[in-house]
Amino acid sequence: MNIRKATMEDAPGIGKVHVDSWQTTYKNIVSDRFLNQLSYDNRTNLWKRNISENEFHIVVAENEEGEIIGFASGKQEDSGNFPDYDGDITSIYLLDEYQGQGVGQKLLEAVFYQFRILGYNSAVVWVLKDNRSRHFYEKTGAEVLIDDQKVKIGGDQLDIMAYGWKDLSVGVKL
Repeated sequence: MNIRKATMEDAPGIGKVHVDSWQTTYKNIVSDRFLNQLSYDNRTNLWKRNISENEFHIVVAENEEGEIIGFASGKQEDSGNFPDYDGDITSIYLLDEYQGQGVGQKLLEAVFYQFRILGYNSAVVWVLKDNRSRHFYEKTGAEVLIDDQKVKIGGDQLDIMAYGWKDLSVGVKL
């Protein structure tokens, strides 16, 4: 497995992982109607834009065949909701069959590394409350910052929570 910075050529692979992981991770959380309308083309175009903007720091995980199996992205925390936090993990997704193998930890560490280069000392991440993967963040040392917010996805109001890492210099704990 290889973790590296994303390039424009990675956009289709990232788009595929984005759609496939949403359809497995959020099944029975987000409406089937919404999940079924996700398209590789739309997500590929989204990631082409994100990669071309210097705002995002995007890394990918490749398997032994060079296929993208996961990705993570982050940027400066600019919502104003977390004045004591510098970075924002905007996404971390992994194909279902690669979860539980340490790949997510390596992706998170790679984004944290980029954050530290930029002088960011802390980070936040938003996650759906019913997402079973949210416990991954707890295992990595993140603490719950907010647990009572709502987000609208596909016409449904869903519970969302924020986690935060106060000190990125200690690395990811597992």
